[in-house]
Amino acid sequence: MTAATDEQILVLLQQPDSREQGFRLLMSVYQERLYWHIRKMVGTHNDTDDVLQNCLIKVFRNIHRFEGKSQLYTWLYRIATNEALTFLKKAQRRATDSIEGHAAVFQLQAEASVDGEKLLQKLDAAIGALPEKQKLVFRLRYYEEMSYKDMSVRLQTSEGALKASYHHAVRKVEAALKEGL
Repeated sequence: MTAATDEQILVLLQQPDSREQGFRLLMSVYQERLYWHIRKMVGTHNDTDDVLQNCLIKVFRNIHRFEGKSQLYTWLYRIATNEALTFLKKAQRRATDSIEGHAAVFQLQAEASVDGEKLLQKLDAAIGALPEKQKLVFRLRYYEEMSYKDMSVRLQTSEGALKASYHHAVRKVEAALKEGL
């Protein structure tokens, strides 16, 4: 993504007669990257589509607030992250007892040979049971192999705090995986 293309998108979005064209261009350039970022946080396709739609609506309504102090994708990424976190918090509140929901997955019995599918289910459940910040940091570091420096810029927090969150998340995931083995 070049800065010129971001500039073109922003110019189109700022003009009333080309705003829709600018938004279509923004979506064609960034929608897939935002989808996969959100998908790693919320887990399912349907939830991801809902969060992405909310994200894009927020972008469309607030593009005039983009100050250009960062790259356009960084601003979009932050909005997507906040929308996903808001979704996850609402989902957690709606769950009558989220711990019981995760406990069912942890009760898988270990077999003589390790079943890869069950192991993946346990890993997903262990990650899903993490506090939101630890879950986000774990997924960015483990799945996307993002550096602490890049995470620090994107999430606007210190590298030390991110390292601590990742360390705690790894310990919790390891403990959950060892529980049934």
